[in-house]
Amino acid sequence: MPKLPIRLLPRLSLPGFSARTLAIGYVAVSLIVLAMFAGPLWFSWSTNVEQVRTELLQSDTHRLHQLYLRNGPEALAAAINAQTGTSYQGVGKLMLLIGPDGKKLAGNLDEWPVNVHGNSQPCAKRIMIDGQYQNVELTNGVLPGGYKLLIASSLNRFENLEAIFIYGLLGCAATVLMVAILGALLIRRVMLSKVDGISQTTTAIIAGKLSQRLPAPSQGDDLEMLTYTVNGMLDQIEHLVHSVQDVSNSIAHDLRTPLTELRTRLEELTVTRPPEAETYAEIDAAINDVDRVMAIFNALLRLAEIDSGTRRGGFVPVDLARLTAEVAEFYLPVAELNEISLTFEPLGMLQTEGDPLLLAQALGNLVENALKYAPAHGRIAITAQRCNEQLIQLTVADNGPGVPEHERARVVERFYRSDSSRGTPGVGLGLALVSSVARLHCGTLELQDNRPGLRAVLYLSVPRHATPSLA
Repeated sequence: MPKLPIRLLPRLSLPGFSARTLAIGYVAVSLIVLAMFAGPLWFSWSTNVEQVRTELLQSDTHRLHQLYLRNGPEALAAAINAQTGTSYQGVGKLMLLIGPDGKKLAGNLDEWPVNVHGNSQPCAKRIMIDGQYQNVELTNGVLPGGYKLLIASSLNRFENLEAIFIYGLLGCAATVLMVAILGALLIRRVMLSKVDGISQTTTAIIAGKLSQRLPAPSQGDDLEMLTYTVNGMLDQIEHLVHSVQDVSNSIAHDLRTPLTELRTRLEELTVTRPPEAETYAEIDAAINDVDRVMAIFNALLRLAEIDSGTRRGGFVPVDLARLTAEVAEFYLPVAELNEISLTFEPLGMLQTEGDPLLLAQALGNLVENALKYAPAHGRIAITAQRCNEQLIQLTVADNGPGVPEHERARVVERFYRSDSSRGTPGVGLGLALVSSVARLHCGTLELQDNRPGLRAVLYLSVPRHATPSLA
């Protein structure tokens, strides 16, 4: 059976938001609401007026008919003249009593309308009144003895009231239209002023003035949240741009030294052509310079890999107590060689999930920093403990010179090196890698004063589904 082609329905597109569309929408909604109010009111008015007019005509007809039956035509004529007079004044009811001979006996109509015949229920007619045709609702009938009675009510009686209602409705519609136009112009002006401020700020940023920000909004401004969000985004962009600039400058500075040394060594070999043993020694030194450059690039690649978050896909159950013990055991010979006391104390159950290689490297970096700055016969204490069900704390504390409080926030930045560390090996990426590993595991790195020395605390989050038992 052949498949019928599927016809896709056209996508409905909403009109773009602008002052014009806002004004049109406001006018449309206002007119619809006005019509919903005026329509039922007009219908109720017309229906009730017509019903009341008909009931009054029927009531008058019945009353006058009974009066005629009780008291005769003279009493009926007197009652009609008393109610309407003998001529029509433009208001009130129209009545006419005709005798059997066709002569007028009472009422404010001069003659019987030519288009009214016999008996009739209330109906609309167009009759001549004082030389002019008017629309009326009338009822007429033939009384016993050949007398004829006509009672009518002018349909033009409420024309002035209806005209006032219509003019008022049109006035309301015109007012709504004017308010909508003025409101749209005001909104357009306010919106354009805010958009102009955003445009000026973005233009300045494009020109290189990264410190420019959107003006602070007034209290209750509709764009207050957007302004704070955009300014926050600009703060982050400025921070990232400055970070990239700092990293670029640091890379250029840290690569320049080994590359310069490498070029100098090779150039010296080319010019002096020393003996074979000395040549190989220079080659080994050149290889060390290349290794330093490669170490910098490997560290940057590792940081980029960590920051991307792709390593989370390889998380496995990890026993941090055992991992910390292995790191301490690995660095214990180095500590003994430098006459430094290295101790490790695990406290409690430390099962979690993470990347064991990255965690070991992060903890190793902290231990290496402690070994690098700890004095002879110094002390390094490694502890691992559980703060609560969702947090584990790894601590490396030494009694070295420590880090001044005003530099603790900066030493975790890439390539940053304090003045006291200029003479020690390294490129300033160790603590940056530890901080990135902590963020990868939804944790933080805190540097505290150990009095004396530095106390580096690595907080790591424990997933809720991770079992707390040791493997």
